[in-house]
Amino acid sequence: MSAPTPNLDPGQVGELSPFAFLRPELERVESRIREQAAAFDPAVEPYVGYILNTSGKRIRPALAFLAGGATGGVRDVHHKLAVILELIHVATLVHDDIIDGAEIRRQAPTANAKWGNALSVLLGDCLFSHALMLSTEFEESEIGRKVAIAAREVCTGEIVQTQRRFDMQLSHDEYFDIIRKKTAALFAAAMELGAQLNGEPREAYEAMRDFGFAIGTAYQIYDDCIDLVGEESEFGKTLRTDLHKGKLTLPILNLLSDATPRQRERLNRLLLQREPVDLPSLASIADYVGAIESSVDTGLSLVADASLHLVHLGESEHKDALLGIAAYLSALLEGCRQ
Repeated sequence: MSAPTPNLDPGQVGELSPFAFLRPELERVESRIREQAAAFDPAVEPYVGYILNTSGKRIRPALAFLAGGATGGVRDVHHKLAVILELIHVATLVHDDIIDGAEIRRQAPTANAKWGNALSVLLGDCLFSHALMLSTEFEESEIGRKVAIAAREVCTGEIVQTQRRFDMQLSHDEYFDIIRKKTAALFAAAMELGAQLNGEPREAYEAMRDFGFAIGTAYQIYDDCIDLVGEESEFGKTLRTDLHKGKLTLPILNLLSDATPRQRERLNRLLLQREPVDLPSLASIADYVGAIESSVDTGLSLVADASLHLVHLGESEHKDALLGIAAYLSALLEGCRQ
């Protein structure tokens, strides 16, 4: 079965999307994100403007709005939070593209393809520092501290993943620690701080944080599976790249753990020599289908756990949207089964 095209994209809100009713909020935050370029020196502004004008999925802003709306209402501070989290996310993408040598992102040349690695590193640094500067403007200092912690976690996850490329000794626990940091940390921050800004008690905003961690981790597992089973014509990006870059994703870890010693040696050689990897080559080595199935089951379990963290919320369209995200992500994961 071919995996469905991912529509969990607030930047392309459709009438059936869980985010559809957030259109005004998302359009407003989109404008505020792009306005941030004007805060930089005139010599730097065009570069920052180019990066920020490349529309992203804006999932993190949407989660901040949903958490706020489900706990009392969306206010201007939620828009500030949304801008900050998206700036941090965009900064990590700029640095990711340098590390991966990527030339295209969302059908546009990456910063490093246009201006080289040296300038792009500094542009990513500018976005990080600007986001952290904005985070000092919240009345409650703890909000800014938690933003900084989330940014540190994302960077830590990226460093460890880069450090452990082609490391065949990477364990499942170490993999989950990496993706909780590099992907789920900002999902969790959006949910936790969106609720905390409305004065929710600790147990309530920590439950929202746990929802974000579970959904963010499941989303990364889905992305891992898509890299193997997706069709490039549907997803608009290059696939089958994780293995070539030495990123050991959950399906590959499952494949390695279930392989016989002889199969494992063959797979190790294939990965370490950076030979082209396609599905038939993987299927000929070990239980490739079982590795995907197990990964999907793990993702579905995380999504089910995530929904349990919302039981304390009163009924609202925002809560319904959060549950809708969980249901839609489950459908995406199911679509990855072979």
